[in-house]
Amino acid sequence: MDRIGTARDDGLSSVLRDVNVRSVVYCLSDFTAPWGFSVEHSPVAKFHVLLQGTALLTVGDAAPVPLTTGDLVLLPHGDGHTIADQPGSPVRQLDAILADHSVDDAGWLSYGGSGNHTRLLCGGFELCPSLPDDLAEFLPPVFTLDADTGLVRWLEPLFALLKEETQASAPGAAAIFAKLADVFVTQALRSYLAAAGGLARLALPVLPDPDIARIVKMIRGRPEARWSVDAMAQSAGMSRTSFNARFRAVVGEPPMTYLTQLRLRRAAGYLSTTTKNVRQVAHLVGYDNEASFSKAFSRLFGRPPGEYRREQLAAPQRLPHKTARPLVEACSWLA
Repeated sequence: MDRIGTARDDGLSSVLRDVNVRSVVYCLSDFTAPWGFSVEHSPVAKFHVLLQGTALLTVGDAAPVPLTTGDLVLLPHGDGHTIADQPGSPVRQLDAILADHSVDDAGWLSYGGSGNHTRLLCGGFELCPSLPDDLAEFLPPVFTLDADTGLVRWLEPLFALLKEETQASAPGAAAIFAKLADVFVTQALRSYLAAAGGLARLALPVLPDPDIARIVKMIRGRPEARWSVDAMAQSAGMSRTSFNARFRAVVGEPPMTYLTQLRLRRAAGYLSTTTKNVRQVAHLVGYDNEASFSKAFSRLFGRPPGEYRREQLAAPQRLPHKTARPLVEACSWLA
């Protein structure tokens, strides 16, 4: 959902309007079960588009995330991860697979056993200009745009074009894939950050106090962790009283209030870009109790999570200024 610029202009709106994505396609893959590959952590942000079939995505120690046709996965911080057809399937480094299996004339990598097919488009991306560091920290390690969300439904014509291109072998296909990926990734990032409205204020850089700045960076990086004021104070090497006073003086509000807003605004991003239920979203942002999460969410956003999601999905989708033109021009204007 991109409704940026229709209301008052704030700092976040200005940043989002200027965000452009430059994507590069690493490989088009046709996997047959059993299969699995891993990608190591690197500074390069990564994405995957599931063109056909199903898969499981695992990042670190987190529970596997099921993927299905039409899902888009973003790893904005370049976290290492694995994707496989099912738990227990053999997993190899993607670089090693690419080294041992050459692509065909149409640019496809074929790998795996003799079971069901899964087709993936894998690549990396960079933002031009880059998001400010203090805003980029709000992006989670991984998030998916589920195929059933309103945003993905709006992108269905482009997804259909992407699938059509993957089934052809016309010259320049790789460039077309990258340009189409630009659109998917751009809208995903904009929708997530815009839905989490109010981040501009929360993202103001913390400069005067390096000890508090370090704690704020830790909170931004893992708002779902089991934080307490005592744990924050201990990490900062301060007493609880001193930490509370210094945090409030620098940030403008108590540490737990700041943490709660981070969690709830990240939750708003998940509600707008995924089909995860309220309980799952609550768990993702650090709440053990769905009722407590819903109550806190309603206080901040003025309506419960389910109603907020319905409003977001019902809102008209709008193209960025540069993309507000007919689909048939999609490739030319992205060049």
